[in-house]
Amino acid sequence: MAAGAVGVVFAYSWSERYGYEQLNGALAHKLDLYAATLESELGKHEYLPGIVGFDNDVQALLRAPADPRLGEIASKKLGSQNVRAGTLAIFVTDRAGVVRAASNWYQPGSLVGQDYSALPYFSDAIKGGQARYFSRSAARDAPEYYFAQPVRQNGVVAGVAVVKISLEPIESTWIALATQSNHGTFLVLDEDGVVVIAPSPEWHNRKISKLTSLLDTGSAGTRVLPPPRTASEVRSGQAAADSMTVEEITAYGNEIIRWPGLNPAAPRTKYAAQSRFLSRQGWRLVTLTSATPVALDALQNAIGAAVLMAFAGLLGMYLALRRRTIAGSLRARAALQQAHDELEQRIAQRTAELHETNQELVREVRERQHAEQVLRASQDELVHASKLALLGQMSAGITHEISQPLTALRALSFNTQLLLKRGEAGRVERNLQSITDLTERMGKLTEQLKSFSRKAPLTLGSFPLANAVDNTLLLLENRIRTARITLHVDIAEPLRALCDGGRLEQVLINLCANAVDAMQDAPVRTLSLRVWRAEGKAWIRVADTGAGIPEAVFERLYEPFFSTKPAGQGLGLGLAISADLVREFGGTLRAFNTEGGAAFEFELNLSEESSHV
Repeated sequence: MAAGAVGVVFAYSWSERYGYEQLNGALAHKLDLYAATLESELGKHEYLPGIVGFDNDVQALLRAPADPRLGEIASKKLGSQNVRAGTLAIFVTDRAGVVRAASNWYQPGSLVGQDYSALPYFSDAIKGGQARYFSRSAARDAPEYYFAQPVRQNGVVAGVAVVKISLEPIESTWIALATQSNHGTFLVLDEDGVVVIAPSPEWHNRKISKLTSLLDTGSAGTRVLPPPRTASEVRSGQAAADSMTVEEITAYGNEIIRWPGLNPAAPRTKYAAQSRFLSRQGWRLVTLTSATPVALDALQNAIGAAVLMAFAGLLGMYLALRRRTIAGSLRARAALQQAHDELEQRIAQRTAELHETNQELVREVRERQHAEQVLRASQDELVHASKLALLGQMSAGITHEISQPLTALRALSFNTQLLLKRGEAGRVERNLQSITDLTERMGKLTEQLKSFSRKAPLTLGSFPLANAVDNTLLLLENRIRTARITLHVDIAEPLRALCDGGRLEQVLINLCANAVDAMQDAPVRTLSLRVWRAEGKAWIRVADTGAGIPEAVFERLYEPFFSTKPAGQGLGLGLAISADLVREFGGTLRAFNTEGGAAFEFELNLSEESSHV
């Protein structure tokens, strides 16, 4: 019994030591992963303010901050850089802190003209140093980080370049990992011990600086620390009623914390804590993992050791009695054989279950592949249905375009018969030439209708943009003429883009048809199509002189089945499908209001033919 007690104590001690070593290694790995992710995300954007400051357009703007033309040029450049870098915003202020150029210049909530002179990152950067600043957005409580750097001209600070990024993807990923692990959580504290990132919003802005002090000093013993405080309690100086008991196991290299406020449902739970100091930001990353599984595993191993020791004692008794009880030996052998048979049966049963599970997984994979094929086919059907819907809306104009030449052909044919009888060969020749011109016009129209309505998969290739504009206007010519709309086409140069010609024409017809509908009650009706090259891309813009797009509509503009037209005049799929088609071409469909109406524009990748023109 004494040997058994020693064995149980040894098993518990060894299991606990091994468990803490494993937990310590897992915590260190998790901490390295979190820290590397955060530092990588911040590090890849840290250089952006310097690049912005060296840009020639930004330098020109800061030499004449009040020039709106230079501000627009710089804002467009910042918008392009913002899209490529994947940041929230990039903007440039003058020495007074007034934003002169911003990446969101075209949006209603543009930063251009805002005064940021009172913000800390501007104050630090305008003094000539690099600045970093963390805050949470007031609208969504999302974590945001600012990089600011002075822009110098001839050795003198002329303004500040600022880059704003979102840390919400990192926070969401960490929250998901913490949710998957029921025994762990994380905190990111700033230099004052205030929580800046946490898995729960209620922890934001709470101050627990003494936890940071404990992890830094690592002093032994048991201490009681105040719990996290809300922002209002920090301002008012009120102390909270909860407590945090901290125990340290020096041999295992872990801080063991009992923190009732962390999980009120289990106030006596102990947590293993590790921290990592992020020198650039001055932050501390803290991971907290429940140490309960280690204690449970150690207890289970101790119980197993006790059972093993008891079995060893019983085995000794069995060996002593074996000579006396042959019958008992035979029964024990039969029981062992039965256990072996049951084990073989369980192995066979488990093998069959694994085989059945594997077959089920194969079936699910096939079903998902079939579902993906059905989805692709449905998307193609939806695009084709949108084409047919457009043809239906244009049917009246197309009928007029065909019936009018047919009437002329009938009259010319009858007139030609009379002229032949009179022998007027010259007039007969002119009539026949007119008939030829009309049939060629009808042939072009029917050929374009056939090409537009053709059902074909997406195929990217080099396509002339001027042809897409001409084919679009050919199908909408009667509708534009009937609505008495002035047409203005501006194609600066013959450009070719990588796209599907038929689907590009579908996008243009959608946008032009919407523009015609928007100008029904407008006093001035002008439809403008512009094609130009900028920033290594081909750009297309469709603008009208209608009433513009209401601000409330912008958020739902590309939502399927959303339409501002009267019932029966639209499915609400045109803009949604057009946006998807432009995205497949590698561009983005944008909408904005102009001084005289609304405009849609998008960019396309130039093909090799256009890039060498």
